[in-house]
Amino acid sequence: MLPFVVPTLVAALGVLALWGPRGLLSGWLGINLQDTPWLLLYGNLFFNLCLVVRAGVDALSQVNARQVAAARSLGATPWRAFWRIEWPAIAPWLMSSLCLVFLYCFAGFGLALVLGGQRFATVEVEIYTLVAHELQLGQASVLALWMLGLTGGVALLYALLEKHLAAPSRVEPLARRPPQGLLQWLALMGALLVLFAICALPILAIVWRALAAGWTLWATLLDAEVAAALWNTLRFSSIALLLATLLGLLHALAAQRSVVWRAAAFLPFVMSPVTVAFGLLLLYPGWSASLPLLLAAYAVLAYPFVAKSMAAGLDSLPPHVLQAARTLGASPHRTFWRVTLPLLRPALRRGMAFAAATALGEFAVTLFLSRPEWATLTTLIYQRLGHPGAASLDQAFVLACLLMLLALLA
Repeated sequence: MLPFVVPTLVAALGVLALWGPRGLLSGWLGINLQDTPWLLLYGNLFFNLCLVVRAGVDALSQVNARQVAAARSLGATPWRAFWRIEWPAIAPWLMSSLCLVFLYCFAGFGLALVLGGQRFATVEVEIYTLVAHELQLGQASVLALWMLGLTGGVALLYALLEKHLAAPSRVEPLARRPPQGLLQWLALMGALLVLFAICALPILAIVWRALAAGWTLWATLLDAEVAAALWNTLRFSSIALLLATLLGLLHALAAQRSVVWRAAAFLPFVMSPVTVAFGLLLLYPGWSASLPLLLAAYAVLAYPFVAKSMAAGLDSLPPHVLQAARTLGASPHRTFWRVTLPLLRPALRRGMAFAAATALGEFAVTLFLSRPEWATLTTLIYQRLGHPGAASLDQAFVLACLLMLLALLA
C-alpha cells in the first residue's frame, strides 16, 4: 500500500524521475513524454493500482471453496468454474474499488498540477487557478458544485457497495497453493513484473535520484528551514489525527443504519482538498490565515478514512456477542467500552494509519490556507520544484525521500 499512502507530490516526483526531462527511463529509451497526457495517466495508475490489488485479495478470500469444488466435481473446467462461481463473488469488490479509483483520479490535485500542467489541467487545477490567481470565485463555485454533484453520486454508489460487502458472511475460502506448471509460473511472473513496473519503479527512482544527489544536498536536511517544515508537518499531522479519530468514530456510530450518512462521510475526500479549502475560504473569510482553520481542514480530509474503516468494522461485528453482554446485565455504555471497542481496535488502527498518512502528505489545503511560517515538507518540495537549476530538483528528491519514509512509518 506504499504507493497509495505516499503523498501525491512524492508520487508525481517519482513519475518525473522515471519519465521526466532527465528521467531514468526516458533518457535510456530516448522517449520524451513531457507535455503529453501519459505522465498524468501513469501517475494515476501508480497511485491507485494497489487499491484494486488489495480489493482483489479481499475478494478472493470471499469465494466459497465448497461451491468451486462442487462445480469441478460436476464437470466444470477451471475457467468455467471461475466465470460462473468465482467471478460473481469477486465483481462487487472490484466495482467498489473502481468507484474509489474513479473518485481519486477525478478529484486529484497534486498529480494533475505537477504532471498535467496547464495544457492537461483538470477541473481541480482550474478551480485552484481561478481562486488563487484570477480571483474568479463565481466561476470556481460553479465548477465546484458540478464536481460535488458527480462525486456525490459515485460516493453514494460506493457506500451502497461497501455496506453490502461488509455484512458478516461465512465462507470457506479457497486454499492458497503455489503455481503448478510452466504456464502458471509465467503468468505469476508477468503479474509481478507489471506490479513492479507500475508501483515499485517510481519509488525506487526517487531513492536513486536522492542518493545520486550527493551528501552535500543530504546535509541540507539539517537546515533550519527544513527542520521547521518537518516540525510543522509532524505537529499538524498529530493534532489532525486526534481530531480525525474522534470525528470518524462519531460519524461511523451515527451512520450505522443510514446509507446516506455513510456516503456523506466520504464527501470530504471525494470533493478533493482544493474544493474543501475553497469552501472553507468562502465560509470563514475572517479565518483564512488562522491555524485552527488549517488544522480543521486537515482533520476534515483525514477523518473519512477512520469513518470508513469503523463503519466496516461495525457492520461485521457478531451481534450475538453484543446481545450476550446485554443479557448478562451490561449497560449500553459498558457494552461499548468492554466489548464493541476492543473488537473494533484493528479497524480503528487501520483507519488511523491511513488518516495519518493523508495528513502527512496534505498539499492542496496547505497551499490554500497556510502562511509562509507554516510551511510543511510538501510545500517545501513544491517550492524547490519551482526554483531553476538541477540542485533544487535534487533537493526536492531528498525531501521526498524523507516524506516517503514518514508515510511508510505511518
